[in-house]
Order: sequence, then structure tokens, then C-alpha cells
Amino acid sequence: MHNTESRMKAIEKSLLRLCEMIGSVQIGRTDQFPYGWRNAAKGRTVWRILEELITQNIELHHKALGFAEIHPATSEVGVYDFQCRVEGDALPAYINIKSAVVGGRTNKDDISKALKLQEFYADHPDAELFVATMFIRFNRDMTIELASAAVFPLAWLPDIYVNPSNNGNLQSSKYKDLCAAIPRTNQEFTELLALEIETARRKKNKS
Repeated sequence: MHNTESRMKAIEKSLLRLCEMIGSVQIGRTDQFPYGWRNAAKGRTVWRILEELITQNIELHHKALGFAEIHPATSEVGVYDFQCRVEGDALPAYINIKSAVVGGRTNKDDISKALKLQEFYADHPDAELFVATMFIRFNRDMTIELASAAVFPLAWLPDIYVNPSNNGNLQSSKYKDLCAAIPRTNQEFTELLALEIETARRKKNKS
């Protein structure tokens, strides 16, 4: 039987194994980029390609990675990228993959659309949704390396904030810091999320 913490650790272990499996990804040659990465050394620059690489390899190698089963999301605008079940676990987990540059600044980043999260938890009240951050490193040889991974239960985010001016996104600066986590039930989280959505709606109407 897995609880949230042990499920989180199992998923993180699988993703760390994936980082080792994939290694470096060649984006170009140094003769094609005579001045290196410059301002392109940002996660969002290459993230869609890496996201596809990650999900395809998880789907193909899920048994070797410790997943009993894997189901990629059918929509690109949902709140998760794939559904999985850890070996020895009866319950599925939902994974939202994010990227972060090794050594990068801590920012309040978009997690997902707040209203879509409300819909997800309404349809899956007992589901466990995790934010999985893949830490990437930009190397001088024009490769990108999956350096590490960290998994965080979304319902445990300590800073729940809905940005009224950014398409109603739930944002957080703590989703990579498990030490800051506040263990909650899904119901407790969705109640707080509803309050933030209402606050964001009022701010937007005033602007």
C-alpha cells in the first residue's frame, strides 16, 4: 500500500532513472552555434521537444522505470501529461511535467489553469496529482542534459495563488521545495483554490 509520500518518492526514483537513461540530447553543433546558447539557455526555449522526449521514453520504458502502466494524456491543454501506476500500487497517479534550469532563479511559475484544476478534482476527487520538475542543464557542446528530477504533490503547495491577469493560472514559487510542503487532502486544497479563484475574479473585474 502506498501513501502520498511513498508514491511521490517512487515516482521521483523512476524519473531519476529516466534522467540516467536519456543522458544528453544534442540540439545542434558548435559550428552551427558559433556563439553558444546566448539567451536561448532557458527552459522554455526547448521544453516542448524535451517534454515529448520524456513522455515517449516513459511510455516505451515504463516497466524498466518501475511503472506498472502508463497512459499519456489525450489532450495538450489538460492538467496532467500522463497517468501512471507505480509497481505494487493499486491506485493511479497523475503527473504534470515542468522544467527548470539548473542554478536558475526561483520564480512564481505557472502550474496549470485554475479552473481546469477545479474540474479535474471534481471529476477525480481521490486522485493524486503531482508536479514533476525536470532540471535541465545547457552544455557548451550544444547538448541539453536532464540533470535531476523532483516530485511534489500539487495539493501540498504552500503558496496557492491564482493570477487574475495571466489566464487564471495557478502559480507557485515553492513547487520544487518539498521542505515547504503543507500536507493537505484534496478537499482542503480545492477549498483554498476556490477562494483564490474568487479573489482573482474580483481583482480582474476591478481592473
